[in-house]
Amino acid sequence: MSDRAAVLQFIWPFVRPYWRRLAVAMFGLALAAGAMLAIGEGLKRVVDQGFAAGSGAELDRILLVMVALALAQGVGIYIRFSNIAWVNNRVVNDIRQRVYGHLLTLSPAFFERERVGDVLSRLTNDTQVLESVVSNAFSWALRNLVMMIGALVMLALTSPRLLVFVLIGTPLVIAPVVLLGRRVRQLAKDGQDRLADAMARGDETIHAVRTVQAYAQETFEQRRFAERIDAVFVNAAARERSSALLSATVVVLAFIAISIILWVGGQDVLAGRMSAGQLSAFVFYAVMVATAVGAISEVFGQLKRAGGSSVRIRELLAARSDIVAPAAPVALSATRGDIHFEAVRFAYPTRPQHAALADFSLRVAAGEVVALVGPSGAGKSTVFQLLLRFYDPSEGSVGVDGIDATRADPVAWRRQFALVSQEPVIFSGSVADNVRYGNPSASDADVRAACAAAHVMEFAAHLPDGLDTELGERGVRLSGGQRQRVAIARAILAARPILLLDEATSALDSESEALVTDAIERLARPEGGARERTTLVIAHRLATVRSADRIVVIDEGRVVAMGRHDELLRTSALYARLAALQLRD
Repeated sequence: MSDRAAVLQFIWPFVRPYWRRLAVAMFGLALAAGAMLAIGEGLKRVVDQGFAAGSGAELDRILLVMVALALAQGVGIYIRFSNIAWVNNRVVNDIRQRVYGHLLTLSPAFFERERVGDVLSRLTNDTQVLESVVSNAFSWALRNLVMMIGALVMLALTSPRLLVFVLIGTPLVIAPVVLLGRRVRQLAKDGQDRLADAMARGDETIHAVRTVQAYAQETFEQRRFAERIDAVFVNAAARERSSALLSATVVVLAFIAISIILWVGGQDVLAGRMSAGQLSAFVFYAVMVATAVGAISEVFGQLKRAGGSSVRIRELLAARSDIVAPAAPVALSATRGDIHFEAVRFAYPTRPQHAALADFSLRVAAGEVVALVGPSGAGKSTVFQLLLRFYDPSEGSVGVDGIDATRADPVAWRRQFALVSQEPVIFSGSVADNVRYGNPSASDADVRAACAAAHVMEFAAHLPDGLDTELGERGVRLSGGQRQRVAIARAILAARPILLLDEATSALDSESEALVTDAIERLARPEGGARERTTLVIAHRLATVRSADRIVVIDEGRVVAMGRHDELLRTSALYARLAALQLRD
């Protein structure tokens, strides 16, 4: 399949739903093209019946008709452009929505393999390239194709002899398109790849700007970004030179052909084989053919450039999540919160040689608060990753209430869990927006109640607009303890049966730690101690460990000890050492 066909095949499913708009645009195209072709006939009559015959009345009548044709052409152009523009914007919007929606379905393993900056480049820059293709492929190219065919028909009716010269010259005009097209397409794909590389580096640096400035590496990062963006410029310059050469060659060849035709036609006029009006009309139609061929060649060049973008987007849409729903998922209802890990073995795709969990088995009863402790890299966070089914184990099973995670729909499965991570994610928006993320349908009263339970109201009262205060990107206006309390309020509002808590008090000051610890206690044991939630805590503080019903010590992906705090101090040397270090990693 050619690049042009591949691009059109990719775009057509997005265009097809709007065929009514296209039909209206085609009516406008037919009206404008018909009027334009009729103007050539009018030009012949102006020369032969107006100028040559010396008839002023006939000249007036013909010119009035040509004005009417010009008005009809204007109406047709408006109809075509307005409808094609609507379809163009709608299609690009749909492509972006499709790509973004697909990205949200991909498992974390995909984003470990791909750079976020490159993915965003496909979502923005590559779709921007396709935008020009949609408008040109379905408007400009089609318009010129119709004009070219119509003009060739009129050429045949005006002078079949001169038409032979046109047909001989047309392949000479088209040949450079084929020869230069492949280079344009490859340069376009390389350019998109280099731009994605530059944007990925820029995205990473901007998000880490504090670290960059702390180490005074602004000049280094600027130089590194400049190297990447200069590579984009060099590629773009080469691509535009090739495109310019393509366009210039087509135009030169086309007008050389017209000049030859004009010379041959002039000889026929002098010999009396055709009238001056016929020659004028023939040249008019020949110019239309040359212009149309040149325009179509440019569109072919754009299709070549878009070939790389469409390939990159198709690759993204073809990516499949490692986590899929079964054909007949088990319904999840009234989850109690019994958790089980049975002989689980798992290694991250990016580190297949190292097992994060090996022969890991654990059972947690509904309503129980269990603390997971262990050295850094022991596998504590991996337990959460598997419970949320971001990954599936290579061996063994993970389940809730006796239901294996792989038998349930991933979206329905994850609705059983509320996660409070060590580095809570705060979205751009207000405090209330971030809390309501846990339950979008919650009322304002429910949001305020959750904020009160998580001690959010204490600091929200001092913000400019209270709970409606905009927090900026990633919650930059909040301190670490405040972000943590917002995340806890979000989990409280979600009211899900299982709580996964990567305790984040280790990096907080004493006052913030006390507030967050109290909020955690309310979240894990709501309503004055009634244990409605099963809670797994990755523990970093002795206070959390002591309040847990059970402590599970993990090392090298295995459970090595289990019990209460005082018991483990006597029976587990690893736990005793961690406790002596305040359980800090």
